[in-house]
Amino acid sequence: MAKVVVYTLLTTIFIIGVLLFLTPGKHNEAQSVEALITRRLGRRLEMPVFDPLVTRIERLSHEKDEKEANTAEAVVKEEKDDMFDEYFSQDKRLNTTMRIRFLFPLLDGAPRDGFVSLKELQTWMMQQTEDNMGYRTANELELQDKDKDGVITFEEYLPQFSKEDIEKNEKGHGGAGWWMEQFKNADFDHNGYLDIEEFNNFLHPEDSRNGDVQRWVLRERMTGMDTNGDGKLEYKEFVGNAYEMYKEFAKFETEEDENVPTAQLLFAELDRDKDRFLVADELRPILHYLQPGELSYAKYYSTFLCHEADEDKDGKLSLEEMLNHEDVFYKAVHHEDLDDDDYFDHDEL
Repeated sequence: MAKVVVYTLLTTIFIIGVLLFLTPGKHNEAQSVEALITRRLGRRLEMPVFDPLVTRIERLSHEKDEKEANTAEAVVKEEKDDMFDEYFSQDKRLNTTMRIRFLFPLLDGAPRDGFVSLKELQTWMMQQTEDNMGYRTANELELQDKDKDGVITFEEYLPQFSKEDIEKNEKGHGGAGWWMEQFKNADFDHNGYLDIEEFNNFLHPEDSRNGDVQRWVLRERMTGMDTNGDGKLEYKEFVGNAYEMYKEFAKFETEEDENVPTAQLLFAELDRDKDRFLVADELRPILHYLQPGELSYAKYYSTFLCHEADEDKDGKLSLEEMLNHEDVFYKAVHHEDLDDDDYFDHDEL
């Protein structure tokens, strides 16, 4: 049975309309962000969520949809009065003004100067994303852990492969050997099963800090770049493929073309052994440009949020600026096409 949680490796579905809330022609940069994410990621990722309360409510809504409403009610009933009620109006709409006022001091942390810098916003958004990834991983582990020992074996997670399939060790994309290689890469202590941290690396390889997993991701990514099939990138292959991807995201980060290193300089910097070729390990410093994961997406999305709300363009956000752009931070809440009851059926929770 296919596992939807590993769709980042299996699908090439474009994120069409990822930023549908953008007003056409509002900002050229905003439009380029949408095009960049759609074109370069080329697959569905979890949309970064600014407010953890929204994430909490969405989770409970999904639990209700999966007929776990009784459990959800038990969890929320005690929290409801203290945590939820004050943030909702009588018509069940989330009071985003109150939420931003509550969250602003939490974002303004280093330094605590009355402003939210881009770095502070990125740290916040990436932490929300990491928490969400961990939550999904924990749910998937609980679902697939057949013997309930708290760890996942290859057979538990990929039961469609027989012993004969594993012995054949087919390395083609999606084959038993292909999956087994990634499983072993994620198995940091090589004990034959994955604990929750290792399982998280397996499910979210683009965001992993495990060197073996990173090299595996890069070898997969290099497949379409290595035109002569020698397992490494010469300068011409690097310029025509990897560098173009790197440049687009780097331009978005720096907002200035001149701040992006040239292909020649970057190639020389990455080529540690100076053999005029790049192998997967040498590409690790630019992994998040070549194969962005959810954490990279959250970082880029933070830049977009800051750009949209930063009225005086001083590179940081005041409380007033954030309040003036509540719709940017709470697009799902303010999107007129969404069914409020799907997200904020407070009484049912």
